Amino acid sequence: MNQPLRTPSSATVTAPWVTVQFVLLGLIWGSSFLFMKVALDGLSPAQVAWSRLVLGAITLGIFVLARREALPRSIRIWGHMLVLGVSFCAVPFLLFAWAEQHVTSGLGSIYNATTPIMTAVMAGLVFRVEKLQPVQLVGILVGILGVMVIIAPWQGIDLAESVPAQLAMLGATACYGFSLAYMRRFVSNTGMSALVFSFLNIGLGAAVMVALTPVLVVEPVTLSPSIVAAVVALGCLGTGVAYIWNQNTLRAWGPTRASTVTYITPIVGVALGMIVLGEPLSWNEPVGVLVVFAGILLAQNRLRRARSRVTA
Repeated sequence: MNQPLRTPSSATVTAPWVTVQFVLLGLIWGSSFLFMKVALDGLSPAQVAWSRLVLGAITLGIFVLARREALPRSIRIWGHMLVLGVSFCAVPFLLFAWAEQHVTSGLGSIYNATTPIMTAVMAGLVFRVEKLQPVQLVGILVGILGVMVIIAPWQGIDLAESVPAQLAMLGATACYGFSLAYMRRFVSNTGMSALVFSFLNIGLGAAVMVALTPVLVVEPVTLSPSIVAAVVALGCLGTGVAYIWNQNTLRAWGPTRASTVTYITPIVGVALGMIVLGEPLSWNEPVGVLVVFAGILLAQNRLRRARSRVTA
């Protein structure tokens, strides 16, 4: 979908270390849905989103100071990064946290897998940074079919909790798709390192949440060792270090290969939800995610590329 951000520092990450980062990224992001579920036992959704962004920003800020990385001076770049701080962090984090009050953490990880479909829609139809081919349009439709299988309307529509929560998660992945296309359109050649890009992205999202503190997060909290551990892991790892790994993978492998982390996170998320929290799994959820994966392959035109390599 989006082109990798170009910077001379991309070459400093070795190929084996990129592979390690990719695997760790899938594990951490797959675990994030469990961490959110645990944190919600004592915090409100807004407090969960606030905490993960602030802790992520502090973590990345320490790395920036330790490496003495220079921040961009262009007001234009800061403006674009502020947009991404809201669309790629603040809003989707709020939506996922709110939704997980009403659905399982495993289902949250499954819906996260729709991000490449949303990216194809945003890149082709909204920002028009690429022209969608007929096979990609078919892939988008297949992805929508997969989402319908996950929602399972034949089981009855729960307009009070489940369906609104699932729509909120789709809204979150639509934000991710918008942001990835926005990155390609406006910040693909800024020269920022992966660390600085991640710090500005998370840091500006955190700044927005801090500014909204009186409105969003002034509520009583209930803390326990497990809740504190979940918030720290979600913030420092899932919203801090993992974003550096994501940028390194994106720059080393390109967007198509890097986005395959989407295949890891639902497996990790569903497994942890079942093992740790005892969450149930309906047959339609894994079937639906397989249909979504098929849509992703078509939307990213991977099947044609695979045939081309075979016949070459």
